[in-house]
Amino acid sequence: MSISFDQPDALRQLENLDDAAIDCLDFGVIGIDKDCLVRRYNAYESRAAALAPAKTLGHDFFTTVAQCMNNYLVAQRFADALANGTPLDATIEYMLTWRMLPTKAELRLLSAPEYQTRYVLLRRLT
Repeated sequence: MSISFDQPDALRQLENLDDAAIDCLDFGVIGIDKDCLVRRYNAYESRAAALAPAKTLGHDFFTTVAQCMNNYLVAQRFADALANGTPLDATIEYMLTWRMLPTKAELRLLSAPEYQTRYVLLRRLT
């Protein structure tokens, strides 16, 4: 089974895919837990960001892996959704700047109270 970046039920689908299936997706997938530790990091994102999974898995997403997302646009949205117990499904245009030349991207932020993992999906724009 494969999913698309824009798929309406992407969060549920991601939760049902194993890591090998997530590695086959054609966009970046980063899964973080409630403590903001990276728990899932797919092969596409590893190649695009030039970061090996060993450098991301188990590390704090907002302070170690993607400091450029530690702001009100990304980190605060996840924090608010968690604190309020509300679902989050937001797509935003974003400029990736951490550890790379500035790169335009679309981010899709996904979380829901019934799931332990929250996701950042990344689609780089050219």
